[in-house]
Amino acid sequence: MSAPNPYLDDLSKGIIKENPVFRMLLGMCPVLGVTGYFINGLGMGLAATAVLIASNVVIAALKNFIPPQVRIPCFIVVIATFVTIIEMVLQAFQPVLYEALGVFVPLIVVNCVILGRAEAFASKKPVLRALVDGVGVGLGFTLALGILALVREVAGQGTIMGPDPESAILLFGQGFQPMGLFGQPPGAFIALGLLLGLTNVIFKKFNI
Repeated sequence: MSAPNPYLDDLSKGIIKENPVFRMLLGMCPVLGVTGYFINGLGMGLAATAVLIASNVVIAALKNFIPPQVRIPCFIVVIATFVTIIEMVLQAFQPVLYEALGVFVPLIVVNCVILGRAEAFASKKPVLRALVDGVGVGLGFTLALGILALVREVAGQGTIMGPDPESAILLFGQGFQPMGLFGQPPGAFIALGLLLGLTNVIFKKFNI
């Protein structure tokens, strides 16, 4: 029997076993705040993933040079640096998405998913494993935001790839009556609760 591959395990844990949204319930502010439309949820997930990967790599590379007493402030400085870069890139190349995400982009700095991986994993592991962990957790976070946003947009608007009327794809006929509640803040809690229940059933069934 072959030995388990730690890199494959690091990658899969963040996507399934330790999914930050569906299993750990972390980073709930952007999860609930930007998932009214699929494109916004996907954009937020990818932005957070980019910051997570970059900060994990840098923190893992510098861990032996960071005094333990100031490690958290140092982690925040590293994360804030990459958040600023992502914010500038979004503002320059995706201004509509940047406006839609609003304050949630700078709030990536204090996202407990990113800071938690820096403290629990990147600061204790080699650079390559920190990179793989960042990819896995980032993909898990993006997947969760994308699924939640897809459910909310389809149920609440009857479209996908909105809110721009030119790019939005109408999924149903003119007689479709969207459940507008799912586009509102209470609908985010309802949709998330339904998805958490569904994922718990699936995980229990397959003993994950």
